[in-house]
Amino acid sequence: MQKHFSLIDKPTFFGALFLLLSVVFPLVLFPEQGAEWISVGKTFMTDKLGVLYLSLGIAAILFMLYVIFSDMGQIKLGEADEEPEFNTSSWAAMLFCGGIGASILYWGGIEWAYYYQSPPFQLEPGSEEAIRWAATYGLFHWGPIAWSIYLVPALPIAYFYYVRKQPVLKISSALMPVLGEKRANGGLGKFVDVLFVFGMLGGAATSLGLAAPLINGGLHHIFGIPNNTLSQVGVLLLCTAIFGYSAYAGLEKGIKFLSNINFWGAMGLLAFVFCAGPSVFMLETGLDSIGRMLSNFFVMATWAEPFGGYGEFTDTHFPQDWTIFYWAWWLVFAPCMGLFVARISRGRTIKQMVVGSIFYGSLGCFMFFIILGNYGLSLQLTGELDVISILNAQGAPTAIFAILDTLPMSTIVVGVFTLLCIIFTATSFDSISYILASVVQNNVSEEPMRWNRLFWAFTLSFLPTVLMFVGGLSTLQTAAIVGGLPLLIISVMLMVSFVRAASLDIRHQKEYEEPTINIEELPDIDPWSAEGMAFAKFERFKDLAQQAAEEEREA
Repeated sequence: MQKHFSLIDKPTFFGALFLLLSVVFPLVLFPEQGAEWISVGKTFMTDKLGVLYLSLGIAAILFMLYVIFSDMGQIKLGEADEEPEFNTSSWAAMLFCGGIGASILYWGGIEWAYYYQSPPFQLEPGSEEAIRWAATYGLFHWGPIAWSIYLVPALPIAYFYYVRKQPVLKISSALMPVLGEKRANGGLGKFVDVLFVFGMLGGAATSLGLAAPLINGGLHHIFGIPNNTLSQVGVLLLCTAIFGYSAYAGLEKGIKFLSNINFWGAMGLLAFVFCAGPSVFMLETGLDSIGRMLSNFFVMATWAEPFGGYGEFTDTHFPQDWTIFYWAWWLVFAPCMGLFVARISRGRTIKQMVVGSIFYGSLGCFMFFIILGNYGLSLQLTGELDVISILNAQGAPTAIFAILDTLPMSTIVVGVFTLLCIIFTATSFDSISYILASVVQNNVSEEPMRWNRLFWAFTLSFLPTVLMFVGGLSTLQTAAIVGGLPLLIISVMLMVSFVRAASLDIRHQKEYEEPTINIEELPDIDPWSAEGMAFAKFERFKDLAQQAAEEEREA
């Protein structure tokens, strides 16, 4: 055990746990005061810094387009003759299931109802325009920008891991071309890694807490199990057992297996809802929503409601409550999902990784909103079910199951939906525990140690279990997002880091053939290494000395 523990990056491991406990214990002991302070931080972040998050979203997708159409996109992640580690269908399933989790089952079916009541652009609630935007905004929030934010850390991490052969999956390592080797391996790099682990634990724990009431609601619907805190803790333990075993089994046997089951189960559920529901309405509304999103893409991406509260303009706070909050939420998850996307993309080109992630990820999310979301919207519009009233009176989980109850063979549908929630949650947190274990381990040339993966799997479930009893889940979620504020700067640094490293290596190749570039020769000394920086300093001194000598001769 001592030998195995020697592989652990102790400052990151214990630093992240210390930071997390220093936030959780005050929330347990002083929940009201803690919630108040964190709420102030969240308001400052969304109201005062919202334009920075909107700018990051635009920068992320423009950067991905630049990578796709540049030589950097042609670089292969791995050896020249290496085939992709996972076939395309399994890879797409792992991308979607690992990157979204049960959240898509929750928001895909009910998010439209929030926009229906509180629409953007100062529209009249329930009006025709409000309904059209209600069907559109979910696609935008879960579409290309979200997946582009995920990919910002994936690019440099995948590049350093597979091309430069550094057996470390850390954000600090990916920042080496910007920070320099000394800072990246020193205190600043450790701080970045600790911040990343804290954000992931907080964000992931609250997502698990969000899934628990939904799963418990399904079990209550089918078996009459009481829907209370104790039963929700039981649900958490069930999910933990599943993704704990999967994390122990590893990437190939665990995550891939669960992802494939989940993917085909989700497709089966969507196919049934599509056939049983108003198919033409779903298709027409979906097509209209995609067209509306594409034609207004940059309007939606840049709208911060600047005139809200001025003169006769109503302050709806829509972009702060939804778009900016979503971008901040994706940003907290981005380092972890970037690590996961990088880890499963071996043998593909960077262009394939970027295009595949954005396409398959967005497509999967679109299917849930277009089929499940538009089915609920059709029930509201026809008067068959007042989804809005149920949502406002009894909450989102009850409204979701009320929608599913209107389908033929509703008991089976609810059962499948609940099972998918469990597997989606297990798959997503399996991925997260795997990556957390990789981050705190110094050598992950194969897979992180099993005890390390299990430790983080149970840590992920311990937090929501404790916070459920004190009602602090939403506070921890907000704390994780506020704590992830430095990731705004780190994301820009990651983009610069990737361009610096990839451009340097491409220039160093004697020759290469498109469409695939295999990086076979690396510089003997990197400009950002200790030797490279010392050499650059020496060159500057030499130039200054030569210049001084020439000036002295001329004098």
